[in-house]
Order: sequence, then C-alpha cells, then structure tokens
Amino acid sequence: MPTQKETGKTTAKDGHWSQHVTETSDALDLEEGVFALTDPREIARSLKRSADASRRRKSEPFRSAMSMLTFYINRAGKHLPQEQRDCLEKAKDELRVLYGRPEKGRPGKRRSEESSRNSSKG
Repeated sequence: MPTQKETGKTTAKDGHWSQHVTETSDALDLEEGVFALTDPREIARSLKRSADASRRRKSEPFRSAMSMLTFYINRAGKHLPQEQRDCLEKAKDELRVLYGRPEKGRPGKRRSEESSRNSSKG
C-alpha cells in the first residue's frame, strides 16, 4: 500500500487537508495574509482582486470569493477569536457591496418599495 509521501495525498489525520484542497482544487490564489487583516473592507478588496484575476475558479468571481471566505471561517471553527470572526463576517457584507449584491438579511430595493406601497394602501 503506497504511503502518503508516495501518493502526495493529504488526509484528515494530518490536519492539513484543507490546505491541500486550497492548493490543488479550483480555488483562488489568495494574497498572503488576507485573513489576518483587521479591516473588513481590505479583506473584501483582496478577495475581489484574487477572484477577478483567477483563472482557476469555476464559478463567477463573487461566488468564488464568498466561498473562500466562508471556507476559511468554517475551517477555523471554534479556534477563531470572536473579534476576527466578526471582522470576517463584516468582510462578507463588504464583498456584497463591492459586487453590487444586496446585504444578507436585508431586502433588495424592489422588496422595500413594494412593502412601502403595500403599507400605505391600508
């Protein structure tokens, strides 16, 4: 049976499988230290630059950038300090703004216009 070194595969036991996925899948080539930044807008800008420039991604840039951010948050899990988690969650909203998407949990303009029209009828 071939060893890990012979196959080049990483297993969950090693604790490095997520790095292996990031390096070998159709993931983004991220700028170094992007997730250590403390400004959510800078994190979002960096992810956008990476997603827009990437030739490895399989989906649209917004989805790739958001997926990479979510992947990092999920992989860090309970080891991620709350302050950094909050910063990364804010970076998701900044990504939405950069790509012209509505913020999560907030209705788009049409919905708010319809609800204001409906409420003024009553």
